[in-house]
Formats: sequence, structure tokens, C-alpha cells
Amino acid sequence: MRMMKFLRTLHLYLGCLFAPILIFFAVTGSWQLFNWHESKKDKTYIAPQALAALSFVHKDAHVPGTPGQQPTPLRYFMLAAAVGLVTTAVIGVVMAYRFSRRPLVATVCLFAGIALPATLLWIYR
Repeated sequence: MRMMKFLRTLHLYLGCLFAPILIFFAVTGSWQLFNWHESKKDKTYIAPQALAALSFVHKDAHVPGTPGQQPTPLRYFMLAAAVGLVTTAVIGVVMAYRFSRRPLVATVCLFAGIALPATLLWIYR
């Protein structure tokens, strides 16, 4: 039981530490799906500067106008956020099975989370 308490605490703190950057990636990535961060060449759409700048940070891991090839604290933090996301997701799955009264539901959701995007990628390849 001590290990579960440790995992819950770790999940809590990692989630709180990395939630803001993960929300940032989710939001900036969502508008990139529709290219709202890029102006059209024919000028029928001009992307707001804020969307373009924030998308640049998302894609290139540095602020526009700064050298982009060197490792920076921001890049290391983004790497830590990626590791933190994977870690908290794995801990979350472990907790779903450990604390769930219906582990079959957790299993169905887990398999659906794998099968749905895999199926969509296969259909629209």
C-alpha cells in the first residue's frame, strides 16, 4: 500500500508541475491541425501574430528571433514535460486498475484509446 501512496503523490506532483506546458502544447497543437498559425500566400487569411509566435515555440522549442540549434533550458523543460506526461499516464493506468471496481471498463477504454487512432490512421493513410 505504501507504493500506491507514493505513486499517487508522484502522479499529483508531476501532473501539477507539467500541466501548464501540456495544456500549452494541446492548445497550440490544436490550432496547428487547421493551419490557423500560418497566413495564406494569397492573403485571404492572415494569421494572428500571437498564434504564429506561440506555434513557433511549440514547433521549434525556442522564441522567434533567437538561435534555435542550441540546447536551452526551455528545450530541457519540454523534454522533462514529455517524460513527465508518459510517467503520469503510466501511473494513471496503474491506478485505474488498482483502484477501479470495474477493471474491465479500464481495459476497454485503454484498448479503445489504442484501436481508435490506429484504425483512423489505417483508414486515412
